[in-house]
Amino acid sequence: MKPDLPKIHMGARNLSDFEKAIQTEWIITNGLGGFASSTVLGINTRKYHGLLIAAFNPPVDRRVLLTKLDEKITFNGETCLTGSNEFKGVIHPRGYQFISDFSLAPFPTYKYNIKSVQLQKTIFMPHGKNATVVSYEVFNPHKNKVTIQVSPLVNSRHFHATTNKNELNWSFLQKSFNGGVIIIQPSTPFSTLILSSSDGRYFATEGEWIEKVYFRVDNARGESFLDDEYKPGFFEFDVAPVETKRFHVLAIAGKSQSEAREVFSSIGDIEALHSSELRHLEGLLKEFQRQHVDVRMEDWLKWILFAADSFIVDRMSTKTKSVIAGYHWFEDWGRDSLISLPGLTLVTGRFKDAKEILLTFKHYCYKGVIPNRFPDSPEEKPIYNTVDATLWYFNAVLQFLKYTNDFDFVKEELWDTLKSIIEHHIQGTLYGIRMEDDALIAHGPQLTWMDAKVGDWVVTPRDGKAVEIQALWYNALKTMEMLAKHFNEKEEAEKCSSIAEKTKKSFIEKFWNPQKEYLFDVVSGKRGDPSLRPNQVIAVSLDFSMLNKEIGERVVEAVWKKLWGTYGLKTLTEEDPRYVGIYLGDRVHRDSAYHNGTVWAWLLGPFITAFLKVKNYEKSWRAFAFENFLKPLFQKEVFQAGLGTISEIFNADPPHSPQGCISQAWSIAEPLRAYIEDILLKRPPYENRLQK
Repeated sequence: MKPDLPKIHMGARNLSDFEKAIQTEWIITNGLGGFASSTVLGINTRKYHGLLIAAFNPPVDRRVLLTKLDEKITFNGETCLTGSNEFKGVIHPRGYQFISDFSLAPFPTYKYNIKSVQLQKTIFMPHGKNATVVSYEVFNPHKNKVTIQVSPLVNSRHFHATTNKNELNWSFLQKSFNGGVIIIQPSTPFSTLILSSSDGRYFATEGEWIEKVYFRVDNARGESFLDDEYKPGFFEFDVAPVETKRFHVLAIAGKSQSEAREVFSSIGDIEALHSSELRHLEGLLKEFQRQHVDVRMEDWLKWILFAADSFIVDRMSTKTKSVIAGYHWFEDWGRDSLISLPGLTLVTGRFKDAKEILLTFKHYCYKGVIPNRFPDSPEEKPIYNTVDATLWYFNAVLQFLKYTNDFDFVKEELWDTLKSIIEHHIQGTLYGIRMEDDALIAHGPQLTWMDAKVGDWVVTPRDGKAVEIQALWYNALKTMEMLAKHFNEKEEAEKCSSIAEKTKKSFIEKFWNPQKEYLFDVVSGKRGDPSLRPNQVIAVSLDFSMLNKEIGERVVEAVWKKLWGTYGLKTLTEEDPRYVGIYLGDRVHRDSAYHNGTVWAWLLGPFITAFLKVKNYEKSWRAFAFENFLKPLFQKEVFQAGLGTISEIFNADPPHSPQGCISQAWSIAEPLRAYIEDILLKRPPYENRLQK
């Protein structure tokens, strides 16, 4: 029996609220880092919006090749334009007014009503291909034929950039092959776009530039916001009187013409491709239900599972899987990938993907440090400015074992790397990361997840000894002790055990703040930073915790009472003079708020784990935690902002509006993990077998 696929529907009444609708977005992805995205009105408000943003070096080197397909409908001597583009101060044409219905079902579908002509437009991306299909269905109720022109707006820019035609030293060239298939390239050929249709005919024109398309969101963020887009020609289709006609436009991207042609030749039948994509989504739901037979599959949970799938991508450089940290603009980050791994792959039963993600980051481990991120550039040199990504790696390995019991994989593929990491941390490695005499980890500034930096200004430096780093270090040492015992490496086990005991003693002595009755956020020398931030809940939530139950309860209580922010935890209390409650404006203003108040959804994961841990997972408290901590996120936020997914961050001040990326990996992964493991108490199957 096929599982029912979920649907998000917005009718004419919702769409008529322009200011709300223009902020409501959708995104679909292709498993390579590429995507298609826009608003429910079909008006692009970001430079990251478009119908085909391709990843030329998956999952990075992403370029915008097809920004829009705009339609013109002619019948009875009248012409109506269904497309909409915004220019500064005006929207022209205003085709969005013809939209009668928008749905995500599960792919974005627009329905237009143009004087009784019904036009439906559905967009999907084939998994594993830099391609987008736009399927049309048109009903003509009139006695005369209807002619539809579909005009592509094309580009060839990096997705962080915008195009100014006056600054280009290239133009667009187009040619046809195979009877109507169109190849469009810049005269300097660094990308190729292939366009084809299942019906109709293509008319190549002399081409024209649509200048200064305005991206309102980018303007508000203080980024480049005017884009020139090229209109090379149009497809034309006739619909006979009282006829329903179906046709599609296919867009394919390649870095070279040969690469694009290779993808084109692999596409095959579009209907079969569409069915394959539906089966892929159905398969995700089936596998999850197989893992969790008695979990109720509500629509919000189905969307969470689809979103989880969207972040798992191929990495070309290693031929293994990785994790996109967030759409639209993040790459695969080490910290985000490893924090997200349990929720994206383990609770969903994707153990092979989990292995590959661990191998990806093992491959790039350098001097005992896991990469912070991979730049979105062809050079692809990893950046290593992180202290916590490496320690989260140990936690990911531990969670993997709790679900799979696959010690053989860890021994054969990861063990030497894990030992090397520990040794590098003991001896000292990049960015001042080192174990000091107190067995705690010291590190330089801007290395934790609170890493905002504008020019030379590090907003939350947290250099010294950050609280969650010590918690992760202890967790790593105890994980190593457990593994070493399992692998009969007595000397390694004793070494890690001895260091862990000293770490624990030092941590309790130096991090407990008796005046405030919670943990210092950072200890530097003899001084503790008393800022109340959410990082300390990680010291409670991890499997191997240095805190006793009494201290754990006080930490959880302080964070709950002072940092709760409806969709997650605030990053600083309102009483702190550095608190910024609204995340808006240019980068300076946004980054000043990023970790100084802004609410992060991913923190719900460790918070709920810590909360229920100190409450002994009592049934009443589990129900309380879902109702108060997760329900607003899952049953409200999934159906606004980025439809079917969860935003990166939220304003700290009410009403906690969503901000940042419209779809963030750890915003999905950690709440999902906490829901399954802690709320529903579906514990990992091998958890009790591990020696602790």
